[in-house]
Amino acid sequence: MTEENVTPPITGERERRLAKVQAIRAAGGEPYPVRFDRTHSAAEISAIYAPLESGSETDDQVRVAGRIMLLRRQGKLTFATLRDGSGEVQLFVSQAEMGNDEFAAFDDLDLGDWVGVGGRVMKTRKGEVSVKANAVSLLAKALLPLPEKWHGLSDVETRFRQRYVDLIANEEARRIFAVRFSVLATLRKIFSERGFVEVETPVLHAQAGGATARPFMTHHQALDMPLTLRIALELHLKRLLVGGMERVFEIGRVFRNEGLSTRHNPEFTMLEAYQALADYTDMMTLVEELVAECAQAANGTKMVTIDGTTIDLSPPWPRRTMIDLIKEATGHDVHPETPLEKLIAIADELEVARNPQASAGQLILDIYEKTVEPNLVSPTFVLDYPREVSPLARVHRDDPALVERFEAVVMGRELANAFSELNDPIDQQERFVAQEALAAAGDAEAHGVDHDYVRALEHGLPPCGGVGVGIDRLVMLLAQVSSIREVILFPHLRPERN
Repeated sequence: MTEENVTPPITGERERRLAKVQAIRAAGGEPYPVRFDRTHSAAEISAIYAPLESGSETDDQVRVAGRIMLLRRQGKLTFATLRDGSGEVQLFVSQAEMGNDEFAAFDDLDLGDWVGVGGRVMKTRKGEVSVKANAVSLLAKALLPLPEKWHGLSDVETRFRQRYVDLIANEEARRIFAVRFSVLATLRKIFSERGFVEVETPVLHAQAGGATARPFMTHHQALDMPLTLRIALELHLKRLLVGGMERVFEIGRVFRNEGLSTRHNPEFTMLEAYQALADYTDMMTLVEELVAECAQAANGTKMVTIDGTTIDLSPPWPRRTMIDLIKEATGHDVHPETPLEKLIAIADELEVARNPQASAGQLILDIYEKTVEPNLVSPTFVLDYPREVSPLARVHRDDPALVERFEAVVMGRELANAFSELNDPIDQQERFVAQEALAAAGDAEAHGVDHDYVRALEHGLPPCGGVGVGIDRLVMLLAQVSSIREVILFPHLRPERN
C-alpha cells in the first residue's frame, strides 16, 4: 500500500491540475457543477453504523460530499478519506463496483478535490465504517495542492493569512474555532436564560466613547460629517436602559486604532451587558458564572492548562482591591490622595514607565499594571480603581476617590471590565469635560463630551451594573492558546510581500 504525499512545486502542480480541468470540459464534463444532494454527513454515517460488525456490508444507500484528504491506491482498489464539515469517513472504491471508466476517473482525482459520492455502507475487516462507492461526481477541482501531510502548514504568518488552508490542514485550528463557536452559543444561552435581550447598536459613531482608545476615523459623504468606528458598545446600550429595557447585551465588533500584539488586534469582538437595579457585585457573579459555564460547554471541564499551569475557573473567584494588591506586591501604601511626589518616587523606585503629566490615579494604575497584573495567574477580581482613570464608573460608596469598578484577570490578562455605572448626569458631564481637556492637550485616547448621552442621563438612568468581556481573550483562555491571532478567523497582518 502506498500513500500519495509528495507534490511537485506549486506552479507545476497547478498547471497539471489545470490541464485536467481542460480535459474534463473538452470531454463535455463540468469540473464545477451547481449542486449535489447528499443524504448523510460523515459524522452521521460513523455514528449510525458504528455497531456494524467488521467485514459486513449493508444495502443502505447513502450520498456524502466532501474534500479528498487522503488517497491510498492498491491496484484495482482505492481507499480515500473524505472530510466534510462534521468529520471524516472512508471511501472504499473498487474497479469491480465502479466499472473501468468510472474507476479510472476516480483514480485521476487529486488530494483537495471536492467530490460527491453515492454508495452502500460497509465496515472493513479492520473495523472502519466506509462508503462502498458506486457513483462519484467531481464537485470542485482544486488547482492548488494541500500542505504536505506530515509537516502541514507550519509558517505562522501563512497560517493566519491563508486561514482557509489552515482550517483544511490543521486539526488544532479547527479545534480552536470549535471552542469559539461554542463560547458564543453558550453566552447567548446564558443571557437568554437570565432575561437579557440581545440588541444591535450603531458601528458608526458621531462621538467616540465608552473606552479610552484611539478611534478609526471616517467621513460620511451625504451628511458631510466625520464619524468614528465604535471603540466600545457601552453608551448606546445604557441609552436603552434609559428607555426602559432593563437587561440588554450585545456581542459586536469594535475597532481601536492601536498596535498589534499577541493580545491586541485592531478589530475584535466584545460582549457588553447592562442590568438595571444591579451593581458591580452582581456583575462579578455574572462573569465568574458565564466563564465557568463556557469552559464546561466548550471543553467538558472548568479546568484549563496554559504553559504548563492548570487553572480552576470554578466560582467563586477571589475579590481583592487594587490598593491591597499593590501593598502586598510592593510593600507601599498608595491611594489617590497620596501626595503626587510620593507616588512619583514610588513609581521611579519600581522602575514604572510613567507620563510626566500623569495624575495620582494614573500613577497608581501604572504601578498596578507593572507590579501586580502580570502575576495574577488564578482568576481574580481586582476592585476599586482610582476615579481619575474610570470616567464612566460610579463613585465608590465608601471612598469618593475611588470608583466601583473591577477587572477580571486570569493568567495576567484582563478578561472583563465592569462598573457600578455612573448615572448622575452632572457628574458625568464634569468627567466628560475633563476628558475633553485631556484630548485637547494631545491625548489621542481621550474623547470629548457626548452631549446626547448626557441628555439621555438627564431623563433618568436607573442604578445599574455593566460589564464588558473580550470574547477573543475569553476564547484564548478556553482554547488554551497564547496569541489572539489564533482565535480570530482573519486577523490583521502587514501587507503581503510579493
